[in-house]
Amino acid sequence: MSRGKIILTFDVEEFDIPLEYGQSIPLEEQIEITTTGLQKIQRLLSEHQIRCTFFTTAAYAQQQPVLIKSVSEKHEIASHGYSHSSFSVSDLSSSKEILEAIINQPLYGFRMPRHAPVDNSEIEKAGYAYNSSLNPTWIPGRYNYSTKPRLPFFSGNLVNIPTSVTPFFRIPLFWLSFKIFPIWFFKSLMLRTLKHDGFLSLYFHPWEFVEINAYRLPWFIRRMSGKDMLDRLNDTISILKSKGDFITMHDFCKLQFPLSTNCEKKQA
Repeated sequence: MSRGKIILTFDVEEFDIPLEYGQSIPLEEQIEITTTGLQKIQRLLSEHQIRCTFFTTAAYAQQQPVLIKSVSEKHEIASHGYSHSSFSVSDLSSSKEILEAIINQPLYGFRMPRHAPVDNSEIEKAGYAYNSSLNPTWIPGRYNYSTKPRLPFFSGNLVNIPTSVTPFFRIPLFWLSFKIFPIWFFKSLMLRTLKHDGFLSLYFHPWEFVEINAYRLPWFIRRMSGKDMLDRLNDTISILKSKGDFITMHDFCKLQFPLSTNCEKKQA
């Protein structure tokens, strides 16, 4: 029996979530928080010798080009738009061009900030091979994609790779449930989903791995951060390594859709 595939991803963005809750925070501080978390993640992934995908805003990459270049030497960089706080269709191509210039490699993937609706045809037109903007569940106050496909699918020639949710009840397996659920419960859901689907797609943010209790954020966002969050991720990676193989999202795209020239082609 083949081992399952585990796609661990991180949304590398300005730490702008305090702005959503009415707290002003300078851009320099937003960048610093994300950078601190990203460096911690780099070290952890290096210890485990696994490869992941980092969906990165061009705005952050322009502030930290050397760091993003170093990440790209071991991991996949994909686009998270130009800025995390705003979006226009032109950001699809501009963010791709900026990131490719920084890492000197082609970009294949895109993820829309906050999983907001985005036109698949525009993503394909901008030259991407895959889109990972769908979390096929209901998050109260944010979005309801509970009727959308739960497994990878095509939209035109664009591969869509949703974030993992459990079969049947579509319990989301992402950063927030990782924080809120008892860890034994999250692990149980995670391993059952991996066994059922044959793959697991998870995502986090670097700022979660920094102590953020000083910010006026809801309890469910502040509940676990910094070292506690890093220790929990470390333990989770160790468990998953015994159950499957870690793989970048682009490599999963090529594996899942071997006849898709879109996943294979070299981007200009």
